[in-house]
Amino acid sequence: MRDAWRTLSVVAFASMVSGMSGSALNVALPTVARHFDASSVAASWILLAYLLTNTVLLVVFGRLADMFGRRTMYLTGLALYTLGSVACGLAPSAWWLVGFRVIQAAGGAMLLTNSAALVTAAFPRHRLGEGMGIYLASFSIAQLAGPTLGGLLAQSAGWRWVFWFNVPIGVLCLIWGAVALKSVPTERARQSLDLRGNAMILVALTGGLAALSQATSLGWSHPLVIGGIALSCVVIPLFLWYESTVPDPLIDTALFLYWPFGFGLVASFLNSISQSGVVLLMALYFQAVLGVSPVVAGVMVLPVAVAALIASLSSGPLQRRISASTLTVTGNVVTVIALVVLFAAATGRLHVAVLLVGLSLAGIGSGLFMPSNATALMRDLPDERLGIANAMRLLLQSSGFVVGTAVILSVVTSTLPIELRRFVFAGTISEIGESAVDQLLNGYGRTFVAMIAVAVLTVVTSIVARSSRSVDQR
Repeated sequence: MRDAWRTLSVVAFASMVSGMSGSALNVALPTVARHFDASSVAASWILLAYLLTNTVLLVVFGRLADMFGRRTMYLTGLALYTLGSVACGLAPSAWWLVGFRVIQAAGGAMLLTNSAALVTAAFPRHRLGEGMGIYLASFSIAQLAGPTLGGLLAQSAGWRWVFWFNVPIGVLCLIWGAVALKSVPTERARQSLDLRGNAMILVALTGGLAALSQATSLGWSHPLVIGGIALSCVVIPLFLWYESTVPDPLIDTALFLYWPFGFGLVASFLNSISQSGVVLLMALYFQAVLGVSPVVAGVMVLPVAVAALIASLSSGPLQRRISASTLTVTGNVVTVIALVVLFAAATGRLHVAVLLVGLSLAGIGSGLFMPSNATALMRDLPDERLGIANAMRLLLQSSGFVVGTAVILSVVTSTLPIELRRFVFAGTISEIGESAVDQLLNGYGRTFVAMIAVAVLTVVTSIVARSSRSVDQR
């Protein structure tokens, strides 16, 4: 057990620091945008570049780890993530920061795709629950500490320290990881790398994101927007067809024929879209509309993480009495209610307490859905399909976050003139005038309506998944 706890200490701290960095930037983004006087597009891609790169590389790095060893891949990821953090803090312009975020995301993908596997391999099966519980708790700690830390660093130490704070911890984790992590034999001959599949995913997501991020500024009829959407619509079916022909695919299309899994996977994708921008949207709202400091904004979005942690910890005991598929439906219904509350409170400029209630409900919805849906997806599959099924779940979930974030960042500023949109991401739109704030609130209204529509569709999809599972078990 000594080696298991040593492995867990490396993985938990590395996961916590990488998670804190992402949630800290959600709050610190206005400070970064002001420093660079960044355009709305550049500010959006500071977030999107990381999400896109991380999503595309998750599965490929998981496969490479199977071929060349998880220890090697994990330590490489730690080094690359730490190096990327140093570079981000030294960025001379917003677009340089976007490029350095790609490096950081590549390291983050190496960490995320190997963390759970390292813990699973290190712990005996009868103690695995302890190890996984602590590992998953590290993400909850990151979500709790990240927003407040991001606001505090941005306000007191400067935006560069939003990236640099994790460098000393990353170096220590790298040194300790080199000592603590044990090598595991690999079976390279049995593995292959689906480079064409990864390239297709990259093309489809990049084309779609480029179109979505530019749609409100260029117009939906612009050739770039039409071309990006058309490219995604053409490549995605080709990708699914191609995946059915290769021996080691990124996506096992045969699993979609099992309806409970297929609809559950779609529900995971849609839920990620509807939940992706809640913290970012409200952190921007608190700073841009209410004019609070980054520190206060970081504290005000904490109800999401606190409620999600409580709901997530409660989902296990609840599943002893209520089926996991029923809890997924319940979580999605709560998410719809949360988004309706946030829509009414933000557009109507209601008391902050109403916003905090909406944020808490959003956390409860997410906390109930995520673990319950994962359980419902994985429990009925044979052992030999669990690896590819989990990879598909992560890929679709991450893709949902990428698409949702792109849509949100584009739509929320769509009601403002192009020349004013950068002030939203800088958190200074309230200084322009009350009419500009009113226009922004109209954008918030459109954004929440879109999120509510997706959340309602998620409820329907979850109900279908639950019903098809009941039919399958008869």
